Amino acid sequence: MSIFASFSPIAAIATTSPAISILQPLCQTIGATLYIKDSLIPLENTHAYQGSLKDHLATIWEQNNAFIFCLAMGAVVRLIATLLGHKSTDPAIIVVDPSGQFVISLCSGHEGGADRLTQLIAHQLNATPIITSASTNLSIPGIDILGKPFGWVKGPGNWTAVSHAIACGETVQVIQESGSTLWQHNLPESHSFYFGWPEISEEINPKARIWISSTLRRFSPDSDLPKIQWYPRVLWVGIGCIRGTSQSLIEKAIKQVYQQYHLATESIAGIATIDIKADEIGLVKYCEVKELPLLTFSGDVLKMVEVPNPSDVVKQEVGTPSVAEAAAIYAATIKSSESVSSLPSLLVPKQIIKSEEEIGTVTVAIAKSNIEYTGKIGQLYLVGMGPGSLDQITPAAKTAITQADAIIGYSLYLDLIKPLKRPGQIIEALPITQERKRAQRAIELAQWGLTVAVISSGDCGIYGMGGLVLEELQNQGWDGNIPQIEVFPGITALQAAAARVGTPLMHDFCAISLSDLLTPWTVIEKRLEAAAKGDFVTAIYNPRSQTRTEQISHAQRIFLAYRNETTPIALVRSAYRKDEKIILTNLTEMLNFTIDMLTIVLIGNSSTRHYEQWMITPRGYLGFD
Repeated sequence: MSIFASFSPIAAIATTSPAISILQPLCQTIGATLYIKDSLIPLENTHAYQGSLKDHLATIWEQNNAFIFCLAMGAVVRLIATLLGHKSTDPAIIVVDPSGQFVISLCSGHEGGADRLTQLIAHQLNATPIITSASTNLSIPGIDILGKPFGWVKGPGNWTAVSHAIACGETVQVIQESGSTLWQHNLPESHSFYFGWPEISEEINPKARIWISSTLRRFSPDSDLPKIQWYPRVLWVGIGCIRGTSQSLIEKAIKQVYQQYHLATESIAGIATIDIKADEIGLVKYCEVKELPLLTFSGDVLKMVEVPNPSDVVKQEVGTPSVAEAAAIYAATIKSSESVSSLPSLLVPKQIIKSEEEIGTVTVAIAKSNIEYTGKIGQLYLVGMGPGSLDQITPAAKTAITQADAIIGYSLYLDLIKPLKRPGQIIEALPITQERKRAQRAIELAQWGLTVAVISSGDCGIYGMGGLVLEELQNQGWDGNIPQIEVFPGITALQAAAARVGTPLMHDFCAISLSDLLTPWTVIEKRLEAAAKGDFVTAIYNPRSQTRTEQISHAQRIFLAYRNETTPIALVRSAYRKDEKIILTNLTEMLNFTIDMLTIVLIGNSSTRHYEQWMITPRGYLGFD
C-alpha cells in the first residue's frame, strides 16, 4: 500500500506460528518483509533466518526504517538495546502483542515515525494503538517533527529541554517569522504556546522559546531559557555567473552572502537563473549536492521583472537587464502563487562575488517567498468514509485519513471521524454547499506538497467529492501525475440503507439524486421515468431539502404511473449512526413520513416485497410481469 511507502523498507519479525498468522497478511498489505526462524514451517513471502534473532537483527538493522515485532515487549527491549543509537536516527520500533489486540509504539515515536506507524498498523489489524508520548496525550504535534509536513529543516537548540517544557504544560514562546501558520490553527484550546514577542512579565514568563525563521539565530549554551529553531525553506537564490564558474566558488559566494545578511542556508528553497545557464556544470553540481531545485527562466520572462539594480551590460549580453535579481524575484513569485503585479521584494540585492584563487564571478540575490518550498510531491487521497460509523470504514480508508497531513471535508463528516485524527493534522471544514471550494482547497494544498485526504460520506466516487476533485484538476490542466491521486472506496449510502432493511438491491437497480443544483430538473425527470418504466429498484438520494420540497412528490407521481401503489418503500435516515431511523412503508404512503437530505429512499421493483421487518427483492427473473 502506497500509504506505507514513507516508512519503507519495513522488517517484521515473527518467532511463533501464531505471530506469523498475524503478521503475514499485514506484511503483504503494507509491503514489509517478514522474517521467521528457519525452524518454523516456511510460508510464501517469508524469509527464514538462521542463528540467533539478536545476531540477525544486527545484520538488517541499518537496512530498514521500521521494525514490527510480534512477541513480548520485554524480549524486544533486550533484543534491540545494543543497537539503539539516537532517537533522531533510530528506526521506528513497533510491537504487536502476541494476540494481535494491541499495537505499541516502543522507540523513535516522533522522528522515526513509530507513533504514526502504530496508528496505521492498528487500523490494518483492527487493534488498539498504544502511544505514550507526551505530545500525543496533549493532542499537539511533536515539536521535533512540527515542520516535517512543510519541508522545514531542523535547526540547532536544546530540543530535549524544550520538549520537556511542553510536556510539563509550561508556557513556551513561539516566534514565527516565516513559513506556514496552518499548524497554529489546529492546536487544541488547552495548548501552552504563546505566540508573539512580549515583554517578559509575571503574567507571561516563558520557560522555552521556539524560533521559526530564515534568520540565523545564535543560541548561547549558558542561557537559562532553552531555545530551538526550525528553518522554513522560503529563500530563493538568484544566480548569475560567467561560463565555467566552479561549483566551489558558487558555494562560497552563496555562503558568504548568507553570513553577511545573517540568513540560514538551511532556508534555501532553490536556485534560479536564466535558461542559458541550465547546463552550467558548477551550478548544476551545486544543486545536485545540496538537493536543491534549479529553476531557469527565459530572458523574455526575466526582462519583465522590475529590479532595483538593472545593468545595460547584462542586457547586451543575455537580453535582460537582470539575471540574479529578476530570477530570485520571479522564482519567489511563482512559488508564492502571487500575481506579477504583486511581486515580492528582494531580501538581498545582487552581490557580486569574485575570488583570487578561482576563475569566475558569481552574482547572488535573494528573494523571500510567502510560501515555503516543501520539496515533496503532493498526494490526494479521495476517501469514502461509508455511512459514518467507524466500524463501517475500511481499514485502508482509516489508514489514509490518519496518514494524511491535511483532511478536508464537511464539518459533520469531520466530527464522525474524530477518533481517526492525530495531533498535528490540518483540519479544514467547509459548508455542505461549498463542495467545489473544498475540491479547490484540497488541490491547492496537494500542489504545495502536502498529503491531503478529501473525505465523503458513502463512497467518494458516488455523489461524493471524488468527481469534483478530478474535474477541477482537469480544468487546471493536470498532467495526471502531480499531485498523485489514490482513491479509497467506501460503503455507499444505498448499500448501507439496503443492509439495514434486508436485500432490496438483489436485482437490477439504479440511483438517482433529486438535487437540481448541478443537474437540470428536466434531466432528473427523464431518469426517474426511465427507472420507473424499466422496473429498476431505485435508490433516491437528496430527496428533500429545506428549500427544495416538491421534487420527492414529483418522483412519487412518476413511479405511481408505472408501479403498484403498494410497492414496498424503505426510508432510511442516517444509517449506522446514532440517530438512525428506519421506516418501511409503500409508494402511496411514503410522503406521510419525514424525509430530508439525510434520508435514502429505496423504491422496490414489481417483485419486491415486505416480509416481517425486512424488504426482499427476488434474485431471479421468475415472478416478473
